Amino acid sequence: MTQPIDIAVIGATGTVGETLVQILEERDFPVGTLYLLASNESAGSSVAFRGKNLRTRDVDDFDFSKVRLAFFAAGPAVTLSFAPRAQAAGCAVIDLTGALPADQAPAIVPEANPQVLDNLKAPLQLHSPSSAAVALAVVLAPLKNLISLERVHVTACQAISAQGREAVSELARQTAELLNARPLEPRFFDRQVAFNLLPQVGASDEQGHGLLERRLVRELRELLDLPLLSISVTCIQVPVFFGDSYTVTLNTREAVDLPAVNRALEAAESIELVEAGDYPTPVGDAVGQDVVYVGRVRSGIDEAQQLNLWLTTDNVRKGAGLNAVQVAELLIKDLV
Repeated sequence: MTQPIDIAVIGATGTVGETLVQILEERDFPVGTLYLLASNESAGSSVAFRGKNLRTRDVDDFDFSKVRLAFFAAGPAVTLSFAPRAQAAGCAVIDLTGALPADQAPAIVPEANPQVLDNLKAPLQLHSPSSAAVALAVVLAPLKNLISLERVHVTACQAISAQGREAVSELARQTAELLNARPLEPRFFDRQVAFNLLPQVGASDEQGHGLLERRLVRELRELLDLPLLSISVTCIQVPVFFGDSYTVTLNTREAVDLPAVNRALEAAESIELVEAGDYPTPVGDAVGQDVVYVGRVRSGIDEAQQLNLWLTTDNVRKGAGLNAVQVAELLIKDLV
């Protein structure tokens, strides 16, 4: 039996933090004492764990020498402020915010690149990447040695929940107002998001690329160990509460062998391949599940060297909380 370890979850009252705590319980992770940490404004609220309601504490006052592992799920600023303190106390860090540089905290998706852990020294700082990078890495990793990738084109249809509880409440409020024929006043978003599509998610840089788009390109190249892979990404905010979906086009050097692609996807871990003639959706299939659903697997209309896929997955569960816990499961042998 694995020896229990004491753990801290920073951002425990957020959507991802609560899901992470739930998954620790579901997977019977060997938790000794669980410390739930949050900002001063959220400290004092409670989160259920193993039949008890654990109260959250103020992260400002926490002594990280009490724990062996800390999950950071409270935003980049919090990670940058407290992860160095945790590491200095000898605590392993799993960052879900993307705040730490890749040379300090390599990105890990267990289905894609678990070997990265082999040459790292304690105390480890690791990065559980964006939900989009997790979904794409899970699907592309088993195809990487089967097809010669030249380009990847992605349209990421991102759920509201990626932006937190306030965004979820905003979509619900806007929907109710429109259905009741009341005037709409956007609050969290700068315009109507209910029954609408926003072709940009978050801030963009001087070239017009979203920061999330840049992050996905960087993370996917790292996870696949293909630093020169050509990747184009467009992130779209869709009026869906939970569940991201992606259209993916892969350009290859040789004609795509569709039967071999389907066999590889069907045999791969954490993938649910939906047979031709059917297709998965976030609401009907992905939400609450621990896999990436893949459907509409097909060659290009005019290009034999093209492969088209449709993916959908639970962005908060599989894309965030579960991946972070799976990374922690790989670390257990080094922490006990």
